[in-house]
Amino acid sequence: MTVPASRVRRRPRTPGRLLPLLLATALLLPVAFLVVQGYRLVDTDRELAERERLGVEYLRALGPVTEALVDAQTAAVAGRPVPRDALDRAVEEAAAVDARVGGELRSTERWAGLRAKLEGLPSRSLTDPETAFTAYGEVTDLLLALHGKIRETSGLIRDPGSDSYFLQDGVGEEMPEATVAAGRLVDLAVLAQRRPAADQARTVGELATLRFAALQPAGDLVNDLQTVVDTSESADIGADVLTPFDKYQRAVEALGALSQPRGRTQELDVAKLAAARTQAQTAARELQPVLLDEIDRLLRQRIDQLDRDALLILAAGGVAGLLLVALGASGWLTRRRGDRPTGRDTPAVEPADPAGPAPWEPPTPPGRLPTGPVLQPAGRGTEPDRWRPFDAAR
Repeated sequence: MTVPASRVRRRPRTPGRLLPLLLATALLLPVAFLVVQGYRLVDTDRELAERERLGVEYLRALGPVTEALVDAQTAAVAGRPVPRDALDRAVEEAAAVDARVGGELRSTERWAGLRAKLEGLPSRSLTDPETAFTAYGEVTDLLLALHGKIRETSGLIRDPGSDSYFLQDGVGEEMPEATVAAGRLVDLAVLAQRRPAADQARTVGELATLRFAALQPAGDLVNDLQTVVDTSESADIGADVLTPFDKYQRAVEALGALSQPRGRTQELDVAKLAAARTQAQTAARELQPVLLDEIDRLLRQRIDQLDRDALLILAAGGVAGLLLVALGASGWLTRRRGDRPTGRDTPAVEPADPAGPAPWEPPTPPGRLPTGPVLQPAGRGTEPDRWRPFDAAR
């Protein structure tokens, strides 16, 4: 009789079941690292764009201050009453902007020094026009330095966009420099009429220097805007900028022609030169907000694109994480089902013979009959009864 063998349980393969989870976790770490790094880069670019918008806001406030200061200088040199109302109003508006964003742009200290100089300017014309010309020149230098500070701390000077870079260079550097230099050129032409003949040579040299200082940034501004109009893929730039740009370009050309000395006396037509400067300043006043609005529009578009990129990075990271988790879970469950014993793992059990086991007999070589006695099973046999010797005595 064959005794059924007991079922042998396989040892659970725990390392094999943990391997998919370990692999999924190992893949999750670099995926999470890439997602975090990508999101940080996008967030950094977004912060830079937001800071550039603060710079645009500050430059917008400095435009009226520049124009009012140049007009006050012209009035002081010419001996007319200084228009302090426009200058004071522009200073107050710029001070409000500095109070709001100056801390982030690190311009508060520089603005405080400039404001002290502006408020220290006399409300009446000075008796000496030369002294007034020098005093206002120092203040305008501080104002131009503040323009450069704002462009640097806000990041406008390092703007990665082609259109926005040329626009900020034109409106943040070239335009204020051209406006200030044009005002100084006209004021020096007025002073040249009062100077003695002995100072004529010095005056001519100064006029030539100021003429170059006024025309070079104006020409650079024209080149910047022409580059933007010609190479920009946005149709709005050409339509919005073209009209004030043409007007400013014509005014600069007229200023350059009238500022060229003629004749042996090297004198200038001060009245016509002042009119050309006024036209250029008016064109600049119309052009500045258009350029700043265009820069702000480009920055807002960039911020919107960065927001979309951040969402895509987070979504891609989330999908990758879910796929890795699903892969690890699937491997775990598959391994767990594989640990269950199957028919191949359990030894087969032979069924028991209902008639009992067969009697044992010695092995017989092939072709021979057994010689020894054949053992009979105990108990009552199945063969018929034979005659025995003591049967007759019964």
